Amino acid sequence: MKELAGRLTALDPDAGAAVRVIAYFDRLAETRAGVEALVRGAAVLAGVPARLVDADRRVQVRVEADGTRRDSDLAPDPRWPSAALTPDGVPALWLERAGAAPSVVDAVILERAAGAARLVLDRTRGRAPLDDPALVETLLDATAAEPARRHAARRLGLDPLATARAVAARGGRPRVVPAAGPAAEAPGVRTGVGPAVPVSDLPRSWAAARTALRFTAEGTGLDPGPRVVHADELGGIALLADLVVPGAEPPPDVRAVETAAADAPWLLTTLYAVTATASLRAAAAEANVHHSTLQDRLAHAEHLLGWPVRTPEGRLRLHLALTMRRLARP
Repeated sequence: MKELAGRLTALDPDAGAAVRVIAYFDRLAETRAGVEALVRGAAVLAGVPARLVDADRRVQVRVEADGTRRDSDLAPDPRWPSAALTPDGVPALWLERAGAAPSVVDAVILERAAGAARLVLDRTRGRAPLDDPALVETLLDATAAEPARRHAARRLGLDPLATARAVAARGGRPRVVPAAGPAAEAPGVRTGVGPAVPVSDLPRSWAAARTALRFTAEGTGLDPGPRVVHADELGGIALLADLVVPGAEPPPDVRAVETAAADAPWLLTTLYAVTATASLRAAAAEANVHHSTLQDRLAHAEHLLGWPVRTPEGRLRLHLALTMRRLARP
């Protein structure tokens, strides 16, 4: 490596310096150096102070260019060259160099130091990011060996004595969140949230979260309904998921709703308002129409559907029809 660095320096000083930086951090990694040693190496090599801040793990290290550790509570300057500890993460390692574009050598220092620091923190602080796809997949896989799932839970920083939830989002990766915290639903994204269970039982929470996701809707005029559904709030309604096969021929009441909706564009949102509120007056407010207008619409809807929707029995039938409509989607 030294010989290669010497040859590259003769051709391109920056390239030679970059190779020496790579070799330096490789040596630190091989000797299992700690976070402070990595930040010190970044500061000395760059010739400016370097700092690492990982708020989640409560780690904050700042080292001067001469190798002296001197932490600071001042916020990093966003103009400083920086690097994240994870591909999609926020900046966590900075070189305190302002007023100039980062050099090639600075970029290599940040990349190698951040990568090495991430490995050290994962190893010593007892957890990896909660969205590590491979670990989450192992943790939620009911067919995975129990030791493998326990190892994944430890790497994700989950307390084996605490409870957690699995979260299924349409078009997104599976997630695991502590039961005591929010599910962190993405705005506008259909999300099913599993029940709080012991960490060892998360595959069951994941199965329930996927079922809950089927009960969600886009929340639009063509697909009214809740965007977020919690499995433990479904109760016996969850049994419908076993009866309605996605993509198969929908039940007769669902076909009646689809036919009626084709005749009246306002019908779906109006009918959902009736099932989602406690009274017809509240439903009128939800649908943003006058109470008399709602009555006229419901009379027309009953004619199209073929059953009453203003009686307790008819309202239950309507609620089931709209729910099965969501479940029947491919």
